[in-house]
Order: sequence, then structure tokens, then C-alpha cells
Amino acid sequence: MTIVEDITTDAATPQAVPAYRLSGVKKTYQQKGRTVNALKGVDVEIAAGDFVTIQGPTGGGKSTLLQLLGALDKPTEGHVLIGDTDLAKASSTELERVRSREVGFVFQAFNLIPTLTAAENVAMGLEPLGLDKIERDTRVAEALAHVDLTERADHRPGELSGGQQQRVAIARAIAKQPRVLLADEPTGNLDESMRDEILAVLERLNAEGLTLVVVTHDSAVARRARRRLRLEKGTIRDITR
Repeated sequence: MTIVEDITTDAATPQAVPAYRLSGVKKTYQQKGRTVNALKGVDVEIAAGDFVTIQGPTGGGKSTLLQLLGALDKPTEGHVLIGDTDLAKASSTELERVRSREVGFVFQAFNLIPTLTAAENVAMGLEPLGLDKIERDTRVAEALAHVDLTERADHRPGELSGGQQQRVAIARAIAKQPRVLLADEPTGNLDESMRDEILAVLERLNAEGLTLVVVTHDSAVARRARRRLRLEKGTIRDITR
């Protein structure tokens, strides 16, 4: 399966366009009559094909940053570029296009529909693309095969382990063949063995060229990344060793 289509992912190539470029990014919002400065001038670049983790305390701005990277929100100030598209200036239509085609999402909660099979849950993620049935079915089958769940395609979430459910969620995210996979605490609901199972899947996808950005509180997860960032009190720093 081609997870990343027509994207240059060699981060060592000087001409390669980074997956993300953030400059002067600020995000403020009102909460109970006071102004919250969630992000305070974030400047960071993420290379195409990189595996980056973001750590930090609760309330430090991680969720806000992930929403901006996923085209779910716009910054109050600054620029958020995915490839050559500045999400800060994008229209609602363009933001929807980025969400549906360029970014895959995986969350701590698996967010699977309990009455649907694994294959049907993966297919739901392709609805915004308007694919014909043959293309949709092909992508679903390839995505499930990619996470070693072909034999579980007809099983409902309640018939799957936690690790298998998260693999279905990953299959749903990669079936659209995104540029980037954003994962918010993807192993937070799993035990150690299932955590390692999911990390192995993510690392394999990254090795094939998919850019990974993972928010985690788990240092064992963070140590598996090539690059580690820490976001605290709205500011970001590189803690890679």
C-alpha cells in the first residue's frame, strides 16, 4: 500500500519542503472572562518523513498545537504551513481539504463505531473523499493489511483487543494516504505490551515515509522518536539528545 502519495519525504534533501513550518504562532482565547495565552510565539519546523514527539505538562499547550497542525483551528497570530499551504490564511474549504486528505488523526480513545465492523469503521474515514466503491474497498483492505488485521476485517470493536482497536483507528487514518499522521496519546489506554505493538506499527509507517507527530506523556514512547520537543507554558524547545 502506498501510504504517502507523490510527497518528497527525504528530510536530508535541502530542497525538500518541510512537513510543517510554524513561525511566530500565538493562540489566545477567552475563558471565564480572562485571556488565556495557550501558545506564545512558537517557532518550529518539522521535516517531511520525521518522527517527532511532543511532551509537556497538562495545560501547556499541546492540544492547542495539535489542533493547529491538524487544521482544526487557526492561530491568533503567526503562520502554520503544511507543505506550502498556510493554514492561518486558508479558507474553510481549504481547511476541510487538508483535514480530509493530508492529515490523519489517531487519538487516545479509539473512536470506533461499535455497531460497525473494522472494515466499515475504516471506510467511514474515506467518506469525505467521494471515492467509488472499488477504490474505497481497495484502500480499506490495504490499510487493514498494513496493520495486520485482514483476518479481523469483519469483527466489531467489542470483539477486538485494545491494541487491535487502536490498529483499526490507525488503518482508518492511513487509508486516506495522508501527508502527516497526528497522534494524541495513542498508547494512553494500552498496557505495555499493547503499547509496544502500536509503536511498532507507527515506526513501520514512518520508515515508509509517513511524517509522525505524537503527543505523549510516556517517556518510553518519546524515546522512540528521532526528535523530541517539549511544550510548556505556551513555549516550545527541542530536548532531543
